[in-house]
Amino acid sequence: MSAKDRSAFAEQFSIVTATLRDGWHILRRRGPSQIQFWFIALAVGIAAGFAALFFRKGIFALQAALYRTDDPNLLHSHVATLPWWMIVLIPVCGGLIVGGILHWFTADGRLRNVSDVIEGAALHGGRVETKAGFASALVSLITLSSGGSSGREGPVVHLAGVMASWVSERIDADGITGRDLLGCAVAAAVSASFNAPIAGALFALEVVLRHFAVHAFAPIVIAAVAGTVINRLEFGGLTEFVLNTPGQLQFYVELPAFLILGLVSGLIAVVLMRSIFLAEDVGNHIQKTLRMPRWMRPGLAGLLLGLIALAFPHIIGVGYETTLRALKGEVPLTEAILFTAVKVVAVAITLAGHMGGGVFSPSLMVGALAGLAFGLIATGVLPDVSGTATLYAFAGMGAVTAAVLGAPISTTLIVFELTGDWQIGIAVMVSVSMSTALSSRLVDRSFFLTALERRGKHLAAGPQAYLLAMFRAGAVMRKPDHARAADAERCWQMIGEGLYVDVNATLEAAMPVFDRAGVTFLPVVSLTGENSAPELRGALFHVDALKAYNRALAATAAEEHS
Repeated sequence: MSAKDRSAFAEQFSIVTATLRDGWHILRRRGPSQIQFWFIALAVGIAAGFAALFFRKGIFALQAALYRTDDPNLLHSHVATLPWWMIVLIPVCGGLIVGGILHWFTADGRLRNVSDVIEGAALHGGRVETKAGFASALVSLITLSSGGSSGREGPVVHLAGVMASWVSERIDADGITGRDLLGCAVAAAVSASFNAPIAGALFALEVVLRHFAVHAFAPIVIAAVAGTVINRLEFGGLTEFVLNTPGQLQFYVELPAFLILGLVSGLIAVVLMRSIFLAEDVGNHIQKTLRMPRWMRPGLAGLLLGLIALAFPHIIGVGYETTLRALKGEVPLTEAILFTAVKVVAVAITLAGHMGGGVFSPSLMVGALAGLAFGLIATGVLPDVSGTATLYAFAGMGAVTAAVLGAPISTTLIVFELTGDWQIGIAVMVSVSMSTALSSRLVDRSFFLTALERRGKHLAAGPQAYLLAMFRAGAVMRKPDHARAADAERCWQMIGEGLYVDVNATLEAAMPVFDRAGVTFLPVVSLTGENSAPELRGALFHVDALKAYNRALAATAAEEHS
């Protein structure tokens, strides 16, 4: 290359780098345009798809090493051949490692999951915690590899949310863009986990974003397809469950049975959810009473799981081997009922013990077993007007999962995509509709929203209930130098009467005080110590709080209908 050519190349290279640098600055300052955002969505979808793939293969690799098996897909059958001490010791060691990670890398020792992704979308501009998120992903990987009884999809969804949050921070995304990116990551993660692009896209819209705005649909679909391509490059176009045709619905005559199955499945889903929350409360009480270090709690849960696995090895891990057996009708009636009950107990111990994992796969397994048991009874009572028992297993799987996730649309579709059989649609839809209608009245709509409600996050009732929690009194108040500030003497008089709010309090806490006291403003103070006098910082006016609330409601409505 001549000197002239080198000079021309250097000049062109400088122009390209300058253009990229200017584009990056514009992207950070103004946010991405629609076309730019679609490419970002594609990149996020690819990254989330690879995260789901590596997470799945990581579980398989660790399971193969710990349990000394060549085929982790048949783990349950293999575990029955291992010595008892090994079955017990592996989950105990895994639990102790999990406890150490959560103790050192999270402030509260709590696993982050899909509930936190939903909270991030609603309250934090599409962001989730990064450090605690990566720690939770590692914890779930160890849990599912060492005998924990939970699912792999929830951790992958949260890990994808962490990746989307990182991108949002890099491009300084606003709330709408951040939420859309979060939806893209979740869609890709679910699609890559199940080879189910339609259900992945709808899951992100239905469960995480909780709206079906047109502006979010295209990038989320792009990301979902990208995640699916990653899955198919590794595993081909096979469905998660490769089955024979489960049989045809004996139309009209058999529909009432699926209505009843839906109600039964809804109750089973509520039992599963309430068992987890009850076990959580019991675990908290035991930990507090015995003054148990929080790092020890997952180890104790691992011990209980190991003891249960001695008699019921099907509880170990994700459980797709047993789920597949149920869908094929290879589990006898008594075993199906017993396995359902034991799995519910094992999942409650795992999650209440602060081990890792999610509730998606356990819901599939519990639903398939319960549906099969119902089907065996129904077809045995009325064999002449019934289809096959496996059809009930499919419907039960969808019905329990939909009730737990609070996602009837995406769950109905995911059953189709998991099996590749669209002929079972009527049975699944009927059962899903009844289960979600019943369970949503017995819990706060879903497992995730109920968990948030227990933490004081009122997302289940909609934006009108949680938007007040997004505003701090200090951000809305009028400072003393404001042109229309409150009278300082009157403020101190009200403080003496106990009528004030802390500067860090939310409008959710302040509005009931306005209603109770019937005043037009409340002094805003900072409380520096227990015995220290409050420092007057300003005043929160009722009209200003209402204006902030109305603006937030209008912005939310505009986003959901754009």
